[in-house]
Formats: sequence, C-alpha cells, structure tokens
Amino acid sequence: MQNTAFLFSGQGSQAVGMGKDFYDFSPLAREIFMKADEALGFKISQLCFEGPEEKLKLTQNTQPALLVVSYVAYALLGREPQIAAGHSLGEYSALVAAGSLKFEDALVLVHKRGKYMQEAVPVGEGSMAAILGFPYKDVKRALKDVDKGIVDIANWNSQEQIVIAGHKDAVEEAISLINPPRSVILPVSAPFHCRLMKSAEEKLSSDLDLVEFRDLKFPVVTNVDADIIQEGDKARDALKRQVTRSVLWYKTMEILKREKINLFVELGPGKVLSGLAKRIGRSWEIFPTLLNVENSTTLEKAREAFSGMF
Repeated sequence: MQNTAFLFSGQGSQAVGMGKDFYDFSPLAREIFMKADEALGFKISQLCFEGPEEKLKLTQNTQPALLVVSYVAYALLGREPQIAAGHSLGEYSALVAAGSLKFEDALVLVHKRGKYMQEAVPVGEGSMAAILGFPYKDVKRALKDVDKGIVDIANWNSQEQIVIAGHKDAVEEAISLINPPRSVILPVSAPFHCRLMKSAEEKLSSDLDLVEFRDLKFPVVTNVDADIIQEGDKARDALKRQVTRSVLWYKTMEILKREKINLFVELGPGKVLSGLAKRIGRSWEIFPTLLNVENSTTLEKAREAFSGMF
C-alpha cells in the first residue's frame, strides 16, 4: 500500500503554455479555466496559454495562473492523498484541493496577495538569493552579523538549498559573510517571505478574515510551522503568517517522512518539488516514488501508476 502526498507547485514554476494541453484534452479543464477567468475578471487562461512571458511573470498574475493549473491537474487526476503540502503560493492550491477554500475565493486572494507583495518593496530595493551547499544553522548565524539592512531566510528548501531575502545591499553582504560554495541571485521582482513584506501581510490578513475556511477533507502541512493541520481556522492563520516568514519546506518533507509517505505526486507545471524530494529522499531508508502531473501525458502516467498501486 502506498502512502501518498500531493505537492503543489509554487512561484517560479510558471511557463508560457502551461495548462493548454489540459484545456485541449478535457472538458473539465475547460470548465475550470472558464470559472477562473470569470472569478478574476480577466483572461488568466490566455495568459497561461499565450503569455506574453513578461506579463505572466508579474507576481499578481503568476500566482492565480499557477493555482488554476495546479487545481486542474488535481481535478483531472481524480484522487485524494493521505496528506498534502504546497510551496508558498502552493499552500493555497493544497487548501482548495482539500476543500477548505473555494476555488474562486482562492484565486481572488492570491491575485491580491501577489499585488500586495509587489507593492510592499519598490522594484530594485529588494533581492533574493539561493545559498547552495551551506548548512541552515550556519546561514542563520551569519545573517545576525549583517548591518546593511534586513535579510531573512525565506525558504529552507533542503539541506543543500536555502534562499535568503531582504534589502539588496543586505543580501549581497550576507552572501559575502557566508561565502558559500555557490550562490545565485534569483530573478524575482520582490523579496518574498521576509520582514519587508509586513505591509502585504497586514493587507492580506484583512482579506483572509472575510473568506470562509472550512475544515479540510485531508490534512495539509503548513509552510510557516511545518505542522499538520485539518482545521479551517488554523489554515487561515497559517496563510496570514506565511507572508513574512520562512517556507520550511525541508522540515515539511521531514514531517512527510515521519508519516511514512512513500509516493509523492507534484501537481502543476515543472518538477521543482519533485527535484527537491529526490534530493532530500536520498537519505531516507526507503526512497520514495516520484510522479508529476503537468500535462495529459504525465496525467495518464500517474493514473496508470495509481491503478497499479491500489
């Protein structure tokens, strides 16, 4: 028997053309894309399918675009997991799949979330960087010595990959202090998941309070606490705090290991989370099976895998 976790893609996985194959393949996919266009008041479907890339990369567009494609993948797969998790924005997708958030409500929320995040820090003042091959505790210690502004750990993605975010000068100083084997400045428009997002957190919190959160059909592991939840109120609270705090993805994967998950299915474009699971899972006693669902071909492979497992 396979113990299954669904993983929902986060920002950075987007690509022009995503979801078009689903749309052509399935009436259900077309129905979901039509609902998304109606809820948002603009053609998010066209942005997904045709771009342009520069417009799709705008945070307030990227977030609902990824949510709709991930939810389509989930709906077409037609299975429920034992547990789920989503990376940053992907937590909204996980909560929609779990029945806590209405799809239309989530779309509007993440559109606003992206807008608030973009507005929180003027373009050019913030930065994010991936620190590769350096331990989490040592990165955390080094950040205490930065004096050129705010810089925080934004994502703890794996033992080998930590993302920092903050003022541009502070991020550059942090890299110099850490002196990791490798670092990469990320091509993002704002420094997400750090204290500079405080104004976005405050605005989004008010919006979240106006939306109904139901208890979940299956549990979700939260980014902000790496905690298993199944109550609607806890889901809302976690999304509020997520904006300015770290995405604890490595700890999330350790929780899923503890839960004896041996099958991971990534839902949405790309294989970022599958790749992280592959690297993290190398140290596990039993290496997990990894699937992804991003088009009709991978959907059919996942369906075949499920039919053979259960």
